[in-house]
Amino acid sequence: MWQPNGLTTGVGSLPYREPEPALYLIAANLDVPHWPQLPRRGAQEGFVQQFLTPLVDNGLLVREGEKLVFPTDAPDWPDRLAAFYALYLAAEEGDEAALETFAIPREAAVGFWAFLQALESEERWPCLKGQVVGPLTAGFQLTDAAGRPAYYDEQVRDLLVRNLAMSARWQAAVLARYAGRAMVFVDEPGVSIYGQSTYITVTREMIVEDMGAIAAAVSAAGAIPGIHSCAAVDWSLLYDAGAAVVSFDAYEYFDSLRPFRRETLDFLDRGGILAWGVVPTSEKARRETGATLAARLRSYWRELAEWGASPEQVRAQALITPACGTGALEPELAERIYGLTHEVGALLREGGE
Repeated sequence: MWQPNGLTTGVGSLPYREPEPALYLIAANLDVPHWPQLPRRGAQEGFVQQFLTPLVDNGLLVREGEKLVFPTDAPDWPDRLAAFYALYLAAEEGDEAALETFAIPREAAVGFWAFLQALESEERWPCLKGQVVGPLTAGFQLTDAAGRPAYYDEQVRDLLVRNLAMSARWQAAVLARYAGRAMVFVDEPGVSIYGQSTYITVTREMIVEDMGAIAAAVSAAGAIPGIHSCAAVDWSLLYDAGAAVVSFDAYEYFDSLRPFRRETLDFLDRGGILAWGVVPTSEKARRETGATLAARLRSYWRELAEWGASPEQVRAQALITPACGTGALEPELAERIYGLTHEVGALLREGGE
């Protein structure tokens, strides 16, 4: 199992309209570069829409005004389903041409394609990172023909999960061409709905199965599957879904790990990596320094040691990240956040204060 030993990476989004400043910021500050999502370029680069092209191309998602809808009442809906599943099964069985149909189109991810172009001129990186939207997050932003959230329609939910799984697998395969290893994270803020009374029909089994299908697709491509959530959630869901890396907002929500001490220790014992989002992605970053954040993280690591984890294990199985994406922030603040991430990583690896 890979041990990152405090290497730095990012979550995904950055607040630029063009990829060049994003790529510069990433290369200057992160040990494990990620491709930059650029939501300010428009709806086509929105976090959910980026990964839906195969569903649109197969007529399984259609635009109605400002919304994308699954037209489950279309007379030829069964035929559209059959065509998609044939494509999916071919990709799952290793058909490279079929897998390519799950590629992110250039117009939906300028940052991804610019990232690959920049990698062409570099030596192979030890590790690279990609990301895909989670099925809960997507499933509650999209609807079926009746206007219900797509996640509540079992058939549509399955379509969505399989599409995202193949998108993640495609990313993993592409990134692996440029690095010794690749990671692909499921970004799933939607997991925070679990346990809320208004979402009572969303079960633990559904969540674990759906996130697990995407994690399994990443693993099938020989890459490292991660899951990110930036809220206080039931962390055992992420541990049980097959994530090798669990990424969380440690700055605001470290306390939320405490009810899951045993599950967290078990995760570490089987080689799991925690990606510590110790750099706040808010105005709070202006009053922090690399030293204050490194001290905060050391205090969290000491607490894990009190729970029973080996200090060496906690450090070896740690990544350092911003708490969340920075796409909604001003560029100057995003740049400070990435700089702080770099500083924290350097301080922890050097043992400095």
